[in-house]
Amino acid sequence: MKIGEVIEKGPCISEFVKNKEVDKLFTSDPTLRSVVVVRDEKPIGHITRTHFYQKIGTRYGYNLFMERQNRLVVKEDSLIVDCNRLITEVSTLAMSRPPEDLYDDIIVTKNGLYNGMVSIRELLLKLVEIQVTIASFLNPLSSLPGNKLIDEKLEEALQRPQYSLIYFDLDHFKSYNDTYGFNKGDKILLYLTDILKRHICGMEDFLGHIGGDDFVAILPHYQIEDICQKIIADFDTNILSFYHLEDLTYVQVANRVGELQPLTCTSLSIAVITNEYQHFDFVEQLSNAVAHLKKECKKIEGSCYLINKQPVSLQSVE
Repeated sequence: MKIGEVIEKGPCISEFVKNKEVDKLFTSDPTLRSVVVVRDEKPIGHITRTHFYQKIGTRYGYNLFMERQNRLVVKEDSLIVDCNRLITEVSTLAMSRPPEDLYDDIIVTKNGLYNGMVSIRELLLKLVEIQVTIASFLNPLSSLPGNKLIDEKLEEALQRPQYSLIYFDLDHFKSYNDTYGFNKGDKILLYLTDILKRHICGMEDFLGHIGGDDFVAILPHYQIEDICQKIIADFDTNILSFYHLEDLTYVQVANRVGELQPLTCTSLSIAVITNEYQHFDFVEQLSNAVAHLKKECKKIEGSCYLINKQPVSLQSVE
């Protein structure tokens, strides 16, 4: 959300208006917090109610200021931002001000001209609203973006000249959950999340959590192999620490068709689809292609990755 979407139209005056007129504005409207001062319709600062009456209320303040122009009392170090600045950015700027200015209104411009102002109260309310909205789109375990944001990023990726879609999936994770319980299974998911965050960290990189043990990343380039290798190396380094080693020898677990087989250490499969060798018009085509490659990847024992070097099937994988 942009700051221009929450502005209110407060009064503005020329820098040559006398302070007695400013006093009239404040006394006629007890809710008025500040008055913006403009020069050729461009804001140069503002006069806050508190600052104004601190000046006027001094021993000689009334006689000294009332018949003179407001330039003597205007705060020229006011926070002035363009209407297209994001609310999150503006809130950071606002909270970085000196303590005495912390609750001053924010002046908003459009094309350099005065457009309105935003109170700190309104800014904080909108910021909380934004954070609540964002939180609703995040996976509750990993705090990574969930399916809604993933779908939006996939749509955006189709418009890029270069992109790589990376699908991460854990092998033998169900048998781990069946043996040790979902609470410990969540610890493996957080272990993987931490590794992915360390390696998928470019300014334009996107990392999302589809759900369960399925994660996805979208990168704006094709330099993927080194990233995959490092992620797998990090994952394999400590994955055994989540097991009682004797369990890998003696414990039997049922597979997906009910047959007993030895407990196998969880490994990581990574399927990568790029638009280097194949063009995709729709998200469904992209999803089907990466699902097909993931299926091939999971046939390989241990942690591994596959990158499409030629076109792959666009048919949906059951």
